[in-house]
Amino acid sequence: MSHLHTPATIADAPAASQPLLEAVKKQLGVVPNLFRLVSNSPAALEGYLGLSAALAKGSLPAQTRERIALTVAEINGCEYCLAAHAYLGRNLAKLDEAEIAANRRGRSSDAKADAATRFAAALVSERGQVSAQQVSEIKAAGYDDAQVVEMVLHVALNIWTNYVNLVGGTDLDFPADPALEMA
Repeated sequence: MSHLHTPATIADAPAASQPLLEAVKKQLGVVPNLFRLVSNSPAALEGYLGLSAALAKGSLPAQTRERIALTVAEINGCEYCLAAHAYLGRNLAKLDEAEIAANRRGRSSDAKADAATRFAAALVSERGQVSAQQVSEIKAAGYDDAQVVEMVLHVALNIWTNYVNLVGGTDLDFPADPALEMA
């Protein structure tokens, strides 16, 4: 049950958010609950959409972006983001079930992606206070300075969506992703 008002329709959202939600609907075919909840603040919705669009033009592939989102959501315990990014990981990024489970653990079966998920996990766990060694390791894995900056921003954006969903108690509108068996 949502703790914050989630407009039921685009027409129920603040007037300044309505064109932004229409654009989301045009792009995705639906308006997920996260977007409708964030629409309570047109400024927040505009910022979220703008930053998301800018990062989509970055140099990190969709698979890496989804892997980072899964890692961050698992650490933060955001059920909504886990469900959304598992769905996107399967359907858009074409990640298989084993990879999604590994990503949720901050790992990957791909060596370069493993470095990215481990770096993302460190950024969250260490609240950005990663060591020079950790930065050297991510760069040694084949990521350039721009990609490292993009990773930091992806982590930050995913933390923001995790927190919005946790504070808001956003109702799931994606298939729930089962809990991991942690070893």
